[in-house]
Amino acid sequence: MSEPITAQTNAASADQAAPAPKPKRPKPKSMLLLNEQTQALFENARLAKERGEKVGWSASIFPQEIAETLGLNILYPENHSAGIAARHQADPFLQDCEGPLGYSNDLCAYAKVNLSYASALNNESTVEFPDGGKMVKPDFLLLTNNICNQLTKWYENLSRQMNIPIFFIDTCYNPSDYVTETRVRYVRAQIDQLIKDLCAFTGKKWDDKRFQKVMKISQRNSFLWERANSLMDHKPAPIGGFELFNYMSAMVCNRGKTSSTAVLEQLNAEIEEHIKNGTSTFPVDEQYRISWDGIACWPYLSHNLRTLKKYGINMVASSYGKAWAIEYDDLDGMARAYCFASTNGDNASTMIGRRMEALKKFDCEGTIYHVNRSCKVMDCQMMEVQRQISEQAGIPFASFDGDQADYRNYSEAQFETRIQGLVEVMAQNKEAKENG
Repeated sequence: MSEPITAQTNAASADQAAPAPKPKRPKPKSMLLLNEQTQALFENARLAKERGEKVGWSASIFPQEIAETLGLNILYPENHSAGIAARHQADPFLQDCEGPLGYSNDLCAYAKVNLSYASALNNESTVEFPDGGKMVKPDFLLLTNNICNQLTKWYENLSRQMNIPIFFIDTCYNPSDYVTETRVRYVRAQIDQLIKDLCAFTGKKWDDKRFQKVMKISQRNSFLWERANSLMDHKPAPIGGFELFNYMSAMVCNRGKTSSTAVLEQLNAEIEEHIKNGTSTFPVDEQYRISWDGIACWPYLSHNLRTLKKYGINMVASSYGKAWAIEYDDLDGMARAYCFASTNGDNASTMIGRRMEALKKFDCEGTIYHVNRSCKVMDCQMMEVQRQISEQAGIPFASFDGDQADYRNYSEAQFETRIQGLVEVMAQNKEAKENG
């Protein structure tokens, strides 16, 4: 007589029948190095503050090499706000900023998160720090308007709120596809004054030999970052394009550091190994290659990737990450390069020209435009840019509403529907091409 089947034996059978969970791909060495670098950035700022040294906050496309030459510890609110948003921790800061602090919902979400965070650091808010308060209270601010003028107002409010000075470089708008020599002299004069003022404020001394060394490190890092992006022209692409978004902090926060050189050399080596072996970290077969226009939608990056992965869409080109591949040979070159770094300071013709080059180089079959509610300057030009690029390149595009940090401005259903429509057109184009 057979043994009776019990609940326990049923459970055992179910365990045996259930497929084992797919193991997670181990983090590559380059990402481990990047995580160590990020931890060191915040820890070094905390220790400097404890020693009584002045710590600054900086705009992301500021001449970071100046602060690095002076040995100053600098933190980056945009990068920090993006991290909070990516971890789905932005809500209390957004609510605090739009509620008790009285700021408009229409403002940049990076600014809203940071203004609330700064208010808590200034003991004017009870919002709790989800990251343990990594951003220490600044003693000064470093600012350029090569990204947008809302950043200028954001930093002015920080300055008033915490009663600290702003060191500002005015770069102006680019009406042409080049930077005029008179403008280079204008910005260079500001850089010279900035160095004098920072030295006087911090008690540091400018060392030209040190600057030459930092500049070479920065140029090496820009070359490595540009190269990592350029290697995406291989088929299949050696990595998933969204992974490059995760490495941007090395360039945003640490362009002049050898720790970034170590991260980027390792990243390039890993990419080269995939090319050599014909492998890719993109989790499915690459069916379509697209470009991504606009800032990453950090709160929903995983949903973006899951949706694209469903159709085998790999993002192989982006106008966003390459903004930090800043190349120059001296202080005049620095003035020129930082004027021309952000697409928000460029005219539509320049933006279109750069994007057309990328579409051709990476053989993109479509473009996805992130209509970022935080970035009004980018949105205003985007509609005309996407119309002209689609007409000139002959490829389809899809746009979706989103935000770089405010989760409330995104619809999963809309994104999925827009991508489905894009795939249908790309599939038709591919079939027509294969049939001659």
